[in-house]
Amino acid sequence: MKKKIVSLSLGFVIAFVFTACDPDNSFDANLLIGKWSRTSPYATAENPGSEFYRYDRNGKGATWDTAEDVPEEDAQTFSWTLEKDRLKQLHDMEISGSKVPKYYTITVLNASTLTYKDDFGKSFTFKKE
Repeated sequence: MKKKIVSLSLGFVIAFVFTACDPDNSFDANLLIGKWSRTSPYATAENPGSEFYRYDRNGKGATWDTAEDVPEEDAQTFSWTLEKDRLKQLHDMEISGSKVPKYYTITVLNASTLTYKDDFGKSFTFKKE
């Protein structure tokens, strides 16, 4: 009986240790506010450019790509939310009026760097303007 109690107690301790070591993957949404850029995936030597994302305080934002000759005033708008490390963007489609969701898991968010990955594991890194 004593061995069962010791084994059961040891099991609880191990379960508690693994639960206690679970990292808190929460990020401050205020750090997201602002304009972020990275080299455009469409950039060429003849047509260099950057991809931009702007996150506003009201949960709205915009994205544009200067390598595709899209200026900020013609940006695609979206709404966004950040819960813990999950960034959700709902992109506004002009023609259909529908919203296209995009989901990302943030891995780095500080005053100068934003890195997130999509659900396929592709990583994106932006620098704050």
